[in-house]
Amino acid sequence: MQVTINTIRDAHSRIKTHVHKTPVKSSTEINENAGVELYFKCENLQRSGSFKIRGAVNAVFSLGEKEANNGVVTVSSGNHGTALSLAAKIRGINATVVLPKNALPYKRNLIENLGAKIVECEAQVDSREETLLKVQKATGATVIHPYNDYRIISGQGTVALELLEEVPDLDMVLVPVGGGGLISGIAVAVSEIAPIINVVGVEPALADDARQSFEERKLIPSNYPDTVADGLRTSLGTKTFPIILKHVKDIITAPEHKILPMMNMMSKTLKDNIEPSSAVPLAALMETKQMFKDKKVGIIISGGNFSSS
Repeated sequence: MQVTINTIRDAHSRIKTHVHKTPVKSSTEINENAGVELYFKCENLQRSGSFKIRGAVNAVFSLGEKEANNGVVTVSSGNHGTALSLAAKIRGINATVVLPKNALPYKRNLIENLGAKIVECEAQVDSREETLLKVQKATGATVIHPYNDYRIISGQGTVALELLEEVPDLDMVLVPVGGGGLISGIAVAVSEIAPIINVVGVEPALADDARQSFEERKLIPSNYPDTVADGLRTSLGTKTFPIILKHVKDIITAPEHKILPMMNMMSKTLKDNIEPSSAVPLAALMETKQMFKDKKVGIIISGGNFSSS
């Protein structure tokens, strides 16, 4: 399987009764401050609090009955674990989330409250993978990777279908980049529907492995840096990276000290919960306003799951 406009449209048909069509918002105050016409696709208002439910529902509802009866398993310390737990609950199947011991307590609570089983592991990648394989072997559950899965990528691409339906004449779409599932799906959709629109990835300057990988044309893994945008620490995947190289115009970065102030400003102005990762695109835009002057720009607000405790 590959990701195409058809797999994305199929995903949209599959998931639309289970996810929200999130609003596109704009703010005169932010536009005047940025000197740019901005349109925010508010996936922070999505079920489970982030865009991740799109890919999770697409993956879970793509399973045949026999596969589904064995349940699903993933490793996640964040929004994907919550989304997969909800998707499994909607379909009425079991979900297990391998959760690092250092996961934030409120994220653990979200997953538990959705009825998923949690299996703890150490924070290191080796421990995560070993624990995941152990659960998979014991249960026969289908592994649903947070981003390195074409079903997930196709589901995330549905964000672009909705955004372009509402604002078809954008010049650019800015997308936060972690593992690359969201930007890959969006880039494939945009390249088919409106190839004139540039898709640009954004990540924290402290976690710029995607920018480095993009410039070097080879996959450079993340060293899981200490950025407040915890959703964007992940390395790109072997499935997402080639899509990014083919369809993404550029990857830019935001300074760390601008991320939380931008999150607070967006939360106040748009009157919504915004998580730090979602503030990264606007923080980068504000740093390089000239690049966006007189442009019509879509920004993906990827999620709103944030606790200051």
